[in-house]
Amino acid sequence: MHQYWFWIGNFPVRAYSTIFALAFLLGLGATLYFAKADGKRDLVAHLWNLAPMLLLGGIVGARFWQVFFFDWPYYAQHPGEIIAVWHGGLSIQGGVAGAFIVGAWYIYKHRLDFWSLADVVAPGLLLGQSIGRDANLMNGDAFGDPTHRGFGILYPPETLAYQTYGDQPLWPAEVWEGQADVVLFAILLILKQRRWPKGFLFMYYVIAYNAVRFLLEMLRGDSPRYLFHWDAAQWTSAPLVVLGIGVLIFLFVRDGRKPTPDDKNPARS
Repeated sequence: MHQYWFWIGNFPVRAYSTIFALAFLLGLGATLYFAKADGKRDLVAHLWNLAPMLLLGGIVGARFWQVFFFDWPYYAQHPGEIIAVWHGGLSIQGGVAGAFIVGAWYIYKHRLDFWSLADVVAPGLLLGQSIGRDANLMNGDAFGDPTHRGFGILYPPETLAYQTYGDQPLWPAEVWEGQADVVLFAILLILKQRRWPKGFLFMYYVIAYNAVRFLLEMLRGDSPRYLFHWDAAQWTSAPLVVLGIGVLIFLFVRDGRKPTPDDKNPARS
């Protein structure tokens, strides 16, 4: 793993930022593809308009989450590093929250169908997140606890992981999360083959990703622990899983109450 690809004079080309940009672009590409494939070409122009706003909102939300929810004890002592997104990284959950706020504002302003747009972006979110975990691996953040066994990831001395645990082998928590996102992405593509209530695909993403994230956080060693020995990501994931299940039930109930074509045009007796 390398934090820098190369240098241009005194300017470092960081692995974290380049992989992060790649994750966003590929996620956007997948979203545009599915918008066209699903017959929602009217959303394509909106997605292009939304993309830079979602990127900015996602970065702000991701850094806010990382600083104030995950590592505030550290940044309280080092406030000058709060804007240094390459140090300590970005929170995926915060990025989604920031992008969600921006997206909700845009949808309200342009009177778009929230659930229709949410279903379109769900695959791109999972794809982008899976690639984004490669950025964490290269940067040496979002690392696991020591395995206390003869296996694990050994980070180089310049990384935060090494500065925290030295040369102890660590659980590959961020690698497994990226792999899990690929599996969830593949399952979502299978689910897309049949009809579901509007909003189902997005809520599948919310529930499945946060359930997996909750479990893998048990192996993480880069965040403080609170009540129940849960870290901030688990305290974010658990309510989202419960809320997501509730919303999913509502979507199925609402979909079941919609009149069918036969109900609208009953056959004459």
